[in-house]
Amino acid sequence: MTNTAADTTLYAQGLTRSFGAHRAVDAVSIELKRGEILGFLGPNGAGKTTTMRMLTGNLAPSSGSVAICGVDLLERPVAAKLRMGYLPEHPPLYRELTVSEYIELAARLHRVNRGALRQATSDAIARCGLSEVARRVIGTLSKGYQQRVGIAQAIVHQPDVVILDEPTVGLDPNQIREIRALIRELGAQHSVILSTHILPEVESVCDRVQILHHGVTVFIDTIGGLKQFHGGRMVLLGLKRPPPLSEIAAIAGVARVEAAGEQLLRVSFSNDADASEALARHAVEKSWGLYQLAPAQSSLEDVFALLTQKED
Repeated sequence: MTNTAADTTLYAQGLTRSFGAHRAVDAVSIELKRGEILGFLGPNGAGKTTTMRMLTGNLAPSSGSVAICGVDLLERPVAAKLRMGYLPEHPPLYRELTVSEYIELAARLHRVNRGALRQATSDAIARCGLSEVARRVIGTLSKGYQQRVGIAQAIVHQPDVVILDEPTVGLDPNQIREIRALIRELGAQHSVILSTHILPEVESVCDRVQILHHGVTVFIDTIGGLKQFHGGRMVLLGLKRPPPLSEIAAIAGVARVEAAGEQLLRVSFSNDADASEALARHAVEKSWGLYQLAPAQSSLEDVFALLTQKED
């Protein structure tokens, strides 16, 4: 596999992994640009964890390939992993070490030059807001600080790619805000893959979204593209004299009608139908007082629910 684009930090193509007869991941491809934060999503059992284990070299794919900054992960695993930092869902912390001791150990494991160890450790601690607790034993720290320590070990060697699995799980709202701010900062200097079940978190920090369902990619686009995902399949309908919702739902091509505000309705169309013209015609003919008919923007929750609740 070759990928010569200078700004591409991670390029995975056709990742597939089977466990016996079960195919957990089926031909998933991911491309990550420098300075980009990718939200990697899916319901439980979608194949996210298996994919991340393949991306980080912790699980060999049945087929497919991964390159980190052009370095093939399967052919040159050590060289590729030196360009990557990883925070698993359960951070690999040594609770009996101090923060400084642990981050220095992580730097050594990532083969940071001996002469640069102290500076690399200090920089990672400062970037993650750990200076005040640097000499404290990790086991005595709060969950929020422990998550920060986990992120610090993932970035101490200045990797090109940082992969974060559920970095805010179990944190209180203030801690979540702090970790989100840190992730945004990381995105300015690294490429980041963020896996989380907290959908507003993705909308607030990510540039692009990739959704897996049953082991395959069902959506990939920018946050801006996400908001237009429904396109002609969902509209906002403003009526001064709205009829019963059942009357609108009976119009050919309309799949669902729900309130979106006072005198404002959200109308979804079936399949790829566009019933906008029929809606407008009915509104005029029946004097419903039409004052708005416009494409509705989607939230990540809307798109996620639509794509992951489909039956095979």
